[in-house]
Amino acid sequence: MDEAPSEEGSRLHKRSQPRVLQPDLQQESSDLKDECKEFVNKISQYQKIVEGLIEVKDEMTKEVETEKMKAIGARNLLKTVAKQREAQQQQLQTLIAEKKLQHERYRIEYEALRKVEPEQNEFIDQFVLQK
Repeated sequence: MDEAPSEEGSRLHKRSQPRVLQPDLQQESSDLKDECKEFVNKISQYQKIVEGLIEVKDEMTKEVETEKMKAIGARNLLKTVAKQREAQQQQLQTLIAEKKLQHERYRIEYEALRKVEPEQNEFIDQFVLQK
């Protein structure tokens, strides 16, 4: 007889402690307390999962940024190489034009010398015959 019965339900627990709630409300309160603990545990697990996902996202963001910087560097290198090739091509075209001009000068000089050669050979022959 640990509990004393009354109209509102028993007022004492089994250990002779005063009971504040009626037994059915006490059970509902205990169930709610258990549900709250379970909910808090689930929220904690969810928070850990979210923190893990945030870490993964941060790592992936760093990797993406690293790859992005590599891609920008590669693109800049390609632009530099392309500009160098353009400059080299222009230098080669200039050199070709200079060589063509030089070739034309040499051709004209050769033609002039071919015209002069018979005259000089005749002069040499006359000079040799005079001696």
